[in-house]
Amino acid sequence: MALLQISEPGKSTNPHERRLAVGIDLGTTNSLIATVRSGEAIVLPDEEGRYLLPSVVRFRAEGSPQIGYPALDASINDPMNTIASSKRMIGRKTADIKSLRDQLPYNFDDESANVPRIITADGPRSAIEVSAEILTALKKRAETSLRGNLGGVVITVPAYFDDAQRQATKDAAKLAGLNVMRLLNEPTAAAVAYGLDQGSEGIYAIYDLGGGTFDVSILHLNKGVFEVLATAGDSALGGDDMDRLIAEWLLDDVDDEELSSNSQFLRQAMVSARTAKEALTENTSTIVSLKLPDGSSREIVLDRTTMDEIIAPVIDKTLIPCRRSLRDAGLDKDDIDGIVMVGGSTRVLSVKEKVERFFEKKLYTDVDPDQVVAVGAAIQADILIGNRSADEMLLLDVIPLSLGIEIMGSMVEKIIPRNATIPVTRAQEFTTYKDGQTAMSIHVVQGERELVSDCRSLARFELRGIPPMAAGSARITVSFKVDADGLLSVSAREATTGIETQVDVKPSYGLTDEEVEQMLRDSITFANDDIKARLLAEQRVEAERVILAIQSALDVDGDKFLNDDERSELVKGINKLKELTDSDNAESIKQAANDLNQLSEVFASRRMDASIRSVMAGHNINEFSE
Repeated sequence: MALLQISEPGKSTNPHERRLAVGIDLGTTNSLIATVRSGEAIVLPDEEGRYLLPSVVRFRAEGSPQIGYPALDASINDPMNTIASSKRMIGRKTADIKSLRDQLPYNFDDESANVPRIITADGPRSAIEVSAEILTALKKRAETSLRGNLGGVVITVPAYFDDAQRQATKDAAKLAGLNVMRLLNEPTAAAVAYGLDQGSEGIYAIYDLGGGTFDVSILHLNKGVFEVLATAGDSALGGDDMDRLIAEWLLDDVDDEELSSNSQFLRQAMVSARTAKEALTENTSTIVSLKLPDGSSREIVLDRTTMDEIIAPVIDKTLIPCRRSLRDAGLDKDDIDGIVMVGGSTRVLSVKEKVERFFEKKLYTDVDPDQVVAVGAAIQADILIGNRSADEMLLLDVIPLSLGIEIMGSMVEKIIPRNATIPVTRAQEFTTYKDGQTAMSIHVVQGERELVSDCRSLARFELRGIPPMAAGSARITVSFKVDADGLLSVSAREATTGIETQVDVKPSYGLTDEEVEQMLRDSITFANDDIKARLLAEQRVEAERVILAIQSALDVDGDKFLNDDERSELVKGINKLKELTDSDNAESIKQAANDLNQLSEVFASRRMDASIRSVMAGHNINEFSE
């Protein structure tokens, strides 16, 4: 029985004043929609009482697309027009999809420049359009169930989704006619559901293994504050990979090479693999029946022990981010109070066994792992729409990778470090490199390495109209702002004139899971090499600055203040430093730059004296003292 909600006089919201808000878990395999009704977060069913909506869309030459169960039923007979696992493609560039093509048996439109499109009977379709169809179906379900128009929605995304993947998700929601109040990280949504339902406090690991993505987040829960301490994961790892390995095992048993290129049979094998995987959560063995193209059938016995061996590489791969998240949070396994299991793939018994063995802590499985993310999103949506006080809960998410800009020498200056709590705004001051410089190019990058070539380019823009002045005199403030959705905007402002420019960073593609993993791995493996490379780059930049400054002074005043021998010595010093600048010896470059600076001291002193005499001409010292 639900408890009555009692409020102070005048503080409660009248039923007719409640605004409709929902939370959506846009999943790789299945999607759900939930809302808060009478103070309780519930998942909304379809007309037949089913809570899950398969994330599958079938495009037809005639008629509207089929979504959910009808599309899933048609996937075996019409695999090339029936798109599943679109979440794996969203926010990715065409070139990035090539690494996944063995897992995505579709025909792609190779002429698509940035956004990959699958060729269907209804024309080329992108992952954004596929996701929009799924969101539209969920929207209709909510409006029918709640009998009204939605005021806003919170959509969950994997914590390891980068800026492009988050923006693509928002674009899909816009196509579906949804007002997105916030994108919420899936592990955080799960923690919201558990934290509010059970009053949990302490440090928890949220292990989220879905159909196509994996995240692990370390959260500190304390009196309604959900602080993410660290996050890690793989944006292309999940139950689909288990299904693919099982399907490959089934194909090996059939032992017919021609079937490996038969798209209809491959889809059947994937569906059968998923069915077998689900059956083995309750049974120790199952029989898989495959219908061969010649009309005959092949029955294959698969037991749980064999399946566990087949899918072990996928489960083991999830433990790598678990170790990294603990290290990033500065914690040991003993500091963890419990593990919240999220995502349908955590129903697999060997997943539970390995996770429990790794953390050596209790697993929380009280809430349906398929529904827990949608429930958490619904609670957050109810707060954001204004139906309950925002003081009840504070979410402190983090960004997964560092953000910065390119500086001279192709180096990266990190402005927002990874695992910084969002929303966040950070600013840093920079200056000009050359005399009279009137513009500055801002190159925004993402990654953990010291050099631009080892990081990912996000955006470029220019600040123009800088007053011409001596190098190092201008003051340009570059500000980074990451909003609650994890989306980035960058601005640059010159102090004297107040001129400003900014860009909302919307890259046309996202980081692949391999690139994210590699970035973090390389930041550790090549830490010493990166430090040496940065020191070398810094010395080269300093050397070039010294050469440019002295050469400019020589061109203007060299004949006035230097005799031939003195000028010759300075020119030799400049040439020596130029030669060393191309070397890889940072210490030699530094020493040569210091030597050249010492050589130029007499020249600099004479120029300064002349400048002072020029200013003093016609005046006496008493005027200046006054």
